[in-house]
Amino acid sequence: MPNPLYSESRSLLEEAFFRKRDAELIAEMRRREQAQSRKKALADVSGISDERVLDQLIEHDIHAETLAAFSIVPIVEVAWADGSIQPEEHKILLRAVEDAGIPKEGVAYRLMEQWLTRRPEPKLMQLWRDYTRALMAELTPEAGERIKATVLAHARAVADAAGGFLGINRVSRPEEKILRELEEAFQPSGSEPR
Repeated sequence: MPNPLYSESRSLLEEAFFRKRDAELIAEMRRREQAQSRKKALADVSGISDERVLDQLIEHDIHAETLAAFSIVPIVEVAWADGSIQPEEHKILLRAVEDAGIPKEGVAYRLMEQWLTRRPEPKLMQLWRDYTRALMAELTPEAGERIKATVLAHARAVADAAGGFLGINRVSRPEEKILRELEEAFQPSGSEPR
């Protein structure tokens, strides 16, 4: 006949092990759910669907809010390139931003609306350039190129939508200048232009 103390100890040990294992599994499940939620938020804000790029953004602790600001600053800079935004341009720009993947009901869209009525300080663009260079130095070339392509496509869409008269010269010289500066910002610190 088995010793009752042995049976009780074995049961307690098994229960403790499985409770600890269950807690570990639950914690892992929550971490995965949180990562999936962050990944979806990053994808929604950026329009990026490449899992490897999204995983890198999460690995570098980049949140959807950061990426939204990162995506909007260049668009704002292009919009203000000629010094003002006309009411009809305002509508076209917001539509272009929405078409570029920034949801109308999101915080990024509302922030954009504010920046289209009140030009942000020039320091914001300098901070964006500094952040972009540092970020590009951290990411793999593939991830950096994907983000660069996405951000520049959004900026070009705004330049194309806001510029020109009757479809002629759709992108103005000041907008072209800003687009070149944006592209240069994607060069990692200390690197030669690609």
